[in-house]
Amino acid sequence: MNIFLVIAHPEPQSFNGALFREAEQLLREAGHTVRTSDLYAMQFNPISGRHNFSTVKDPLYFKPQAEEIFATEAGGFAPDIERELKKLEWCELMIWQFPLWWFGLPAVLKGWVDRVFVMGRTYGYGRMYDQGVFRGKRALLSVTTGGPRRAYEEDGLHGDIQAILRPVQRGILEFVGFSLLAPHIVYGPAHLTHEERKTALFSYSRRLESIVSESPCPVGSY
Repeated sequence: MNIFLVIAHPEPQSFNGALFREAEQLLREAGHTVRTSDLYAMQFNPISGRHNFSTVKDPLYFKPQAEEIFATEAGGFAPDIERELKKLEWCELMIWQFPLWWFGLPAVLKGWVDRVFVMGRTYGYGRMYDQGVFRGKRALLSVTTGGPRRAYEEDGLHGDIQAILRPVQRGILEFVGFSLLAPHIVYGPAHLTHEERKTALFSYSRRLESIVSESPCPVGSY
């Protein structure tokens, strides 16, 4: 299987880094073809602008979606965007590894989406959800939180983790056609003991061993 791993964490020795390295090693050893984007290591620029393109549709007024459609037709995406688009189009499974920051994606990952999920090539012309460009592909969010599991339950301090993740799962991934696997969440790794972190890492490894046969969640059930 072609698997695309994306990580958004500034510290390679973090628990997110450990989860990312575990996934890459295990999946390669299992015979999968793996491509990666380590957004901080790449120094990926999350700010959108005319630098996204080598073409120009309207030099007087910058409308990103209009420029994206024009670049799709003219082959006019900047090299950094084109490289990420090719990984996105190539993969059969995409896994995002990130810490939950302010109830959402780290800025570099959100900016990656803003720049790479371009109109005309990844969505548009009625191609969304079950008619999306990437239908048939699957996606998994591998997430760490700052607080404990109890805080992310429906009646917990922060509220239901599934509701927190819904804008990402429904509003980004399902929107462009991905089917979702149940998110993999490690709660509060900074507050776990060394042995508890080892157990959490082992649990993720066990899941990845059978990820190919794992069925997507019914729409809206996550």
